[in-house]
Amino acid sequence: MRPAGALSLAGALSLAGVLVGDSRAQPAGTPLSLDLGRTVPPGGDALSHGRGPDCWEVRKRNSSEWCRFVRSNPDCRLDGGFLDYIEGVFCVFPPRLLPLAVTLYALWLLYLFIILGVTAEKFFCPNLSAISTNLKLSHNVAVFSLMFPLHGVTFLAFGNGAPDVFSAVVAFSDPRTAGLAIGAIFGAGVFVTTVVAGGIALVKPFTAASRPFLRDVIFYMVAVFLTFMILYFGRITLGEALGYLGLYVFYVFTVVLCTWIHRRQRGDGLAPPATWEPEMPTDAEEQESSGTNSGDYGEEYQPLLPSRETSLRILTTALSPLDYRKWRRKPWYWRLFKVFKVPVELVLLLTVPVVDPDKDDLNWKRPLNCLHVLTSPLLCILTLKSGAYGLYQIQGIFPVWGLVTLVGSFLAIITFITTSNEEPPKYHCVFAFLGFLASAMWINAAATELVNILRTLGIIFQLSNTVLGLTLLAWGNSIGDTFSDLTMARQGYPRMAFSACFGGIIFNILVGVGLGCLLQMTSSQLVVKLEPDSLLVWILAGALGLSLVFSFVSVPAQCFQLGKAYGVCLILYYLAFLCVALLTEFRVIHLSAV
Repeated sequence: MRPAGALSLAGALSLAGVLVGDSRAQPAGTPLSLDLGRTVPPGGDALSHGRGPDCWEVRKRNSSEWCRFVRSNPDCRLDGGFLDYIEGVFCVFPPRLLPLAVTLYALWLLYLFIILGVTAEKFFCPNLSAISTNLKLSHNVAVFSLMFPLHGVTFLAFGNGAPDVFSAVVAFSDPRTAGLAIGAIFGAGVFVTTVVAGGIALVKPFTAASRPFLRDVIFYMVAVFLTFMILYFGRITLGEALGYLGLYVFYVFTVVLCTWIHRRQRGDGLAPPATWEPEMPTDAEEQESSGTNSGDYGEEYQPLLPSRETSLRILTTALSPLDYRKWRRKPWYWRLFKVFKVPVELVLLLTVPVVDPDKDDLNWKRPLNCLHVLTSPLLCILTLKSGAYGLYQIQGIFPVWGLVTLVGSFLAIITFITTSNEEPPKYHCVFAFLGFLASAMWINAAATELVNILRTLGIIFQLSNTVLGLTLLAWGNSIGDTFSDLTMARQGYPRMAFSACFGGIIFNILVGVGLGCLLQMTSSQLVVKLEPDSLLVWILAGALGLSLVFSFVSVPAQCFQLGKAYGVCLILYYLAFLCVALLTEFRVIHLSAV
């Protein structure tokens, strides 16, 4: 999943801050405490930071007391989200149907990952790409030469890492789920740098690009070391949180500088990079590996001579997520997966505009885009803070969503009257920003539900947030990149895929941890206290650091010639790490002092 996109990093960070909302109220000067370990310390008294009994205790009580316990315990209340999963599983379902409830929750969890993937790939990233084009980041050769690597390590990284970063920020927003963020960020790092990188070497042995590899691994090791030190000291200050973001800015500057020096040495001057360079894929490779919108709707079947279509026909065609010609050519498993994605794509098509600079009409669909003028703002106001702002009544009389509906309807009518079906208006680029905001709200809403349901599953199965983060959340967020990287390697671009393994996750850890903690700070509270009271947190951090050191030493030792032996070693390393992590979680491996 590597479509290009663009937005300034500062704008992205500001947007994420708006989406997450405020943190829990804390007394002035009291550090916000984020629990990064087991929900209930083994052998502890299950008290949760002054909130009374921890919700994790519900499974230790008689089944007849489950519902009363979760309804009377403040720790069992989920902050944010549209569904109360804890009350649902312990109050709506009788105890004997608990396996059914878990099955339904697991299926909904998988579907949330589908929602995240589809939204990021087909709506979030294409709008980022359109914003990049409208900002004219690549219109002349001189600017293009320097902006190309910047485009890859900021805009492309933000597009690819959006589900990971949003999930981390949402998890950090609640002290009870902060372990999910650490587990997911570190767990995804271990998974991508071992399983995905090893899989690339197994699929197609290759020679790694030496300088980009060493640069990315060194920066990633520095980021892991900083996170380890913060966990060791148990707190993160405002300066340290800003240092994470500053380190990423320095990484971006280093990439641009190294690229410029490399081209000067080659004598290319300000020429654009060749298509084989591993920094990021070209447009042609992108469509092959990620399958963007243009491939889904069969542009090759468009008529040679344009014909006028009615607004109703344009609307029905634009709202169809299926290409029937493509449907007949695809295997049964693709069709089955497409059936599951169709409802998501239909709702997204109704609420999120997509501007495509590669199309002659920029994907201008007049009736649908006019509908977006109404549905996109309505979506934003109803998903922000789980609809709290949208349901607010102005002076206790008129709801905010009603006002947004009236204003949106008026603007939609004006847009429809003043435009035509054949030619997009001059302000069509505004729809790219509207689509970016709407898709970001969808990702934020799905990430909130994802974090809440993972916390519920942790309570049901008595699992820590950390192990849920390093397994389910990390796997779910990494599955798209796994398939795209392996596909890219099979198509003959293993260097590009291998570089993406180490370059892309730098954004996730630096922005995920830095932004996640920064948004929990207020003017009176500039310190976030971290509580890694579980041995698993240290095993996770150590495993990620050790995997990076292994690659940092072994890859140059092989003269950057990576073959199947290297891939097998990485995959075996991940399996060993996973076994140790699970044994630690179930207290088979433990320290007497813990």
